[in-house]
Amino acid sequence: MIAGVPENVEVARQQWREGYLRFQTLADEPASRDRLYRELETISDELRRRIGQTFTMAEAAEMYGDAERWATETVAERAPARGWPRDLAIVLDAAFCLYARAAVDYAP
Repeated sequence: MIAGVPENVEVARQQWREGYLRFQTLADEPASRDRLYRELETISDELRRRIGQTFTMAEAAEMYGDAERWATETVAERAPARGWPRDLAIVLDAAFCLYARAAVDYAP
């Protein structure tokens, strides 16, 4: 554990970083790039709506606990494309990784 960072936040950050790296690898494939970025944008928009622009890393980590449910509903409704459920967890982690950088207490 990093001094002063709750363990659940550090675990979530690690998952988000790993998901973002996997997302980048998947997005390198031209056949899936557009779909993945549409899903990322859709989830990021919903995350912004749910958590707002002023939040802490702990709040983001807490929201992450229920994120798969609402992300599934959101992508199914707004950006369904062939094969999207297969990569949803990766796209979700990537969205959190990128969005968490705006947290008031974010530290690289």
